[in-house]
Amino acid sequence: MSAKRRSLLDRTFFVSLVLKGLDGAVELIAGAALLVVTPAQIAAVTRALTRHELHEDPNDPIANALVHYTSTVSVSATLFGAIYLLAHGIVKVVLVVAVLRNRLWAYPWLIAFLVAFIGYQGYELIVHFTWALAALTAFDIFIVVLTVREYRVRRHHNPAATRASAERPQASDAPEAE
Repeated sequence: MSAKRRSLLDRTFFVSLVLKGLDGAVELIAGAALLVVTPAQIAAVTRALTRHELHEDPNDPIANALVHYTSTVSVSATLFGAIYLLAHGIVKVVLVVAVLRNRLWAYPWLIAFLVAFIGYQGYELIVHFTWALAALTAFDIFIVVLTVREYRVRRHHNPAATRASAERPQASDAPEAE
């Protein structure tokens, strides 16, 4: 592989990881917010944000769906959402930081974590397709592919692995039979 292509893939991997880490940070903030706001407050904010749109077009499907959905949110749903977002955000941030610090143990964990969520997102796409979830799933697949590639490169160039293989006798090191 050319150095230029490798450099582009390295930058793409780095930017993708940073975006995934920022996504995890947003999930942490959203999860914490769900712990302190009530379903009534969520519904009130939604009504305030959609009021202008519904005044212009009372039949707007998105605004009406948002108002309807947030008016039916329960305390248990917000608690579940908070726990889900906090857990997902913590794991994502920890793994992204570990991978950015080149901790080899984190690569397989990040891959497994993302594959599990890709599976869940795939199920959700079948049940209720949205373009946003499809884009997120495609981005996660892209990150998995880049992470697998980067893990193979890092593992191959790991100094400990290189030392261990240098200590083993190679076929070319054996004395030649005369």
